[in-house]
Amino acid sequence: MHAEPGAGTAITVEGLTVVADRGATHILQDVSVQVGRGEMLGVIGESGAGKSTLGSLLLGYLAPGCQALAGRIVFDSRDLLRMRESERRQLRGTRIAYVAQSSSAAFNPAYRIIDQHIEVAVQHGLASRSHARQDAVRLHHELGLPADAGERFAHQLSGGQLQRAMIAMAISCRPELVVFDEPTTGLDVTTQLGVLRVIRDVVRRHGMSGVYISHDLALVAQMADRIAVMRHGRLVEIAETAAMLAAPKAEYTRSLWAVRNLAKAAVPPAAGVAPLLSLRGVEARYGPVPVLRGIDLDVPPGRSVVIVGESGSGKSTLARVICGLLPPGAGRIRFAGRDLAPSFARRSRQDLRRIQMIYQMADTALNPRQTVRTAIGRPLVLAEGLRGATLDARVRGLMAEIELDAVLADRPTAILSGGQKQRVAIARALAAGPTLLICDEVTSALDQIVAHGVLTLLRRLQEEKNLSLLFITHDLGVARAIGDWIVVMRQGEIVEQGPAASILTSPAQEYTRNLLASVPEMQPGWLDRVLERSA
Repeated sequence: MHAEPGAGTAITVEGLTVVADRGATHILQDVSVQVGRGEMLGVIGESGAGKSTLGSLLLGYLAPGCQALAGRIVFDSRDLLRMRESERRQLRGTRIAYVAQSSSAAFNPAYRIIDQHIEVAVQHGLASRSHARQDAVRLHHELGLPADAGERFAHQLSGGQLQRAMIAMAISCRPELVVFDEPTTGLDVTTQLGVLRVIRDVVRRHGMSGVYISHDLALVAQMADRIAVMRHGRLVEIAETAAMLAAPKAEYTRSLWAVRNLAKAAVPPAAGVAPLLSLRGVEARYGPVPVLRGIDLDVPPGRSVVIVGESGSGKSTLARVICGLLPPGAGRIRFAGRDLAPSFARRSRQDLRRIQMIYQMADTALNPRQTVRTAIGRPLVLAEGLRGATLDARVRGLMAEIELDAVLADRPTAILSGGQKQRVAIARALAAGPTLLICDEVTSALDQIVAHGVLTLLRRLQEEKNLSLLFITHDLGVARAIGDWIVVMRQGEIVEQGPAASILTSPAQEYTRNLLASVPEMQPGWLDRVLERSA
């Protein structure tokens, strides 16, 4: 994905300044950057850096309430910001395309994939419906999708397949520039590897330019010719990928390396201590389809057990079974020395309080209309009947524990950042007084710096409160940071488990070795080497 010398510029951003709240908030400040023809530019930074705003503006989109105070975006010798909206619509999808972060949210669930794929080409008069459908089938084949993928609905494809379908749709009109906005966030490492291969190959094959937006520097290092680092709406530095990895100039850029080095010190298990949670021979199914088979698992008191595996391996289903949301078809679950009822409806109030789950997407787990005070305080009202000043004091105490500023107490959860929302979700779980926290992919949607803060917080809370953690993730870096014991799942079965250090350094199973080999490394050319070995 290297631009040829002298090939020219695909798009140029000059002195771009964008504000919101009637000028009170600067989203972008004097940003200038170019994307060469045939080049992939990586854009990296933490949440709130302005990455996605910049990506949207490359298509001429400006969010409601925002205003471009200065600068211009030049595409094909014309300023996107000063075009009529009808002119910008003629460019979107045809010459400049966009691949969104969440493919499941981007597709209309009521229409088949192929009908959504051909919409832009047909509406812009670039192809007849029959020719557009034929081209869609060719692109689906090129991107490794099943032959009937176009005839399926979005829910009938896996996450990786749906992301490939979105890429196919984005390039259906053979655009000159494609903006990839966090296209692999939420995918497991092996699925992510396949999507990265598709993006790299399709951009090369069709001679496109690209902008790859991510919070993961290791990913950007594999995809980009140059990397632009953003923070607080400003461009911190920009350089060739190899040069930046070898010698980053800005202190902030160097901090992006440091967050990948979080690792939990190995602690020998206490001898003779009964597990807090114990599963033996647990099985579960969705209708006639088995999803868990013969699960044997122990979670000791005060320790962290991490469950890793690809999408569809049964990780989240296991969490649902433990919480009583999906009664097991067979097996036994014991908690604190006694059998747990299979369904949450038959469990005691005490059991319900002592096992709490923190979900992957705090956006959907929290009521956006509730204030932080209400979200955290509701379990205290229901479980302990607290009111008035006593309730307020407990909420403030919990906010202090999760390192959340008290001034946020009366703000709606909807206006918080991703990291702040996840901290509120943690505080809400802690309010019930649990001894076991089940964390289901709680950092997968967060940038590295925010995820580092959440993981550090969970480790501190575990030590202070002697909490047991059952941590579900597809990120082996997270497993290294939080885990005492690692359980590897595949297709509903446990294929390997053991101390974190042992699993991460010398796994016994080929499947585990493949998972480890699929974790992006902070080295130029890593992706090429991995794909060559797997070819």
